Amino acid sequence: METKSQMRDEKYAADISSIREAQVRISPFIHKTPVLSSETLNSIAGRKLHFKCECFQKGGAFKFRGACNAIFSLNDDQAAKGVVTHSSGNHAAALSLAAKLRGIAAYIVIPKNAPKCKVENVIRYNGQVIWSEPPMRSREDMATKVLQETGAVLVHPYNDGHIISGQGTISLELLEQAPQIDTIIVPISGGGLISGVALAAKSINPAIRVLAAEPKGANDAAQSKGAGRIITLPETNTIADGLRAFLGDLTWPIVRDFVDDIITVEDKDIIEAMRLCYEILKVAVEPSGAIGLAAVLSDDFRNNLAWKDCNNIGIILSGGNVDLGVLWDSFLK
Repeated sequence: METKSQMRDEKYAADISSIREAQVRISPFIHKTPVLSSETLNSIAGRKLHFKCECFQKGGAFKFRGACNAIFSLNDDQAAKGVVTHSSGNHAAALSLAAKLRGIAAYIVIPKNAPKCKVENVIRYNGQVIWSEPPMRSREDMATKVLQETGAVLVHPYNDGHIISGQGTISLELLEQAPQIDTIIVPISGGGLISGVALAAKSINPAIRVLAAEPKGANDAAQSKGAGRIITLPETNTIADGLRAFLGDLTWPIVRDFVDDIITVEDKDIIEAMRLCYEILKVAVEPSGAIGLAAVLSDDFRNNLAWKDCNNIGIILSGGNVDLGVLWDSFLK
């Protein structure tokens, strides 16, 4: 059995220096997002909560950090042919916006079942939408076809060192804004966000805990952590459309070695956490973005003695691109 120190000798896709370089590279373009708190939510949780509002990031989600780092890391020859990705939402919009800022083409493969508001974001930022069937294989096949036709550079939504480094800049900001934080709770899907956040946070404060929050209907990361290898699911079933991807070969080693635990929550608890964000924080958060609050309020977290001394918790509200059509329709009725 490998010891933790042996595991950590292996080369990861990012590190604190690549994350600090990303911060310098993207700082002219991104928002330094605020950290909000609420005495009401603190009393409900029984802990001090610090909400890192990536829902206020350009493009409405944290994804703009990684996309910006990837786009502005390209040399001029690479950039000239544009970029391609496959994404159901926030990464698609983020890459479109970053490409627009650099003045290059973005070819975005989007599954036909993607949320309307996220597709509209891509179009708003001049991304060229190419439709695919929903299964991941269909998305990947279409992206490969576009690559062959255009010679563009593939920017993977999460399994990419530049993406991971860009997302890690969240920790640099958060721990500067709220240095007392002893625990960070992060949504997990493909693992790009939590990989960057964990690498940076543990480099700054090795004692900090990094916990992942995952929907029970898409609990592949929890299963992977338990099995010690990547597990993929035949299907996922969750309202959190941004948390349906599976870990990649670059994100998995970081999740395996640096994420302390994974808390899984029911969709009904995610919806309740969204409601609390709207009503108390006055912040519009999509399901994937609200899952960290759902995790903190869950019985699994509250009753786990291992986390009883997590007193200052950073929660990443990862995105705010929620389709409000149903809500407005209900008002009209």
